[in-house]
Amino acid sequence: MPRPAAHASAFYAVADPTRRAILDRLRTGGLPAGELAAGFRMSRPAVSKHLAVLRRARLVRERREGRQRVYQLSPEPLSDVAEWVESYRRFWQANLQSLKRHLEKGAES
Repeated sequence: MPRPAAHASAFYAVADPTRRAILDRLRTGGLPAGELAAGFRMSRPAVSKHLAVLRRARLVRERREGRQRVYQLSPEPLSDVAEWVESYRRFWQANLQSLKRHLEKGAES
C-alpha cells in the first residue's frame, strides 16, 4: 500500500498549532471560511493555506453554501495519530509503574 505524501498526512497537518486551533474550532460544527479566519491574527490567505493542508489530509471537508465556503471537521484520519500517541501512553505508563515498584522496593529496605 503506497504511503501518502508527507504534506497530505494527518501527522503533518496537526504538527502546526494554527491547524490544531482550526480543528478545535470546527469541533462544535461547520464554519464559513471568513468566520474561521476572523479568529486568528493572520491574513485570510494565510488561514486559507492552513485549510488547504487540512483538506489534503482529509481532516476537513469543504462545501459551498451560496458564495461561502463552509468547513466541517472530518476526524477519521486522526485515528492514526491517536493510535501512535496511545502507544507512547502505554510505554510511559509501563515505565512509570516499573519506577514506582523500584522506589517502593527501595523504601522497604
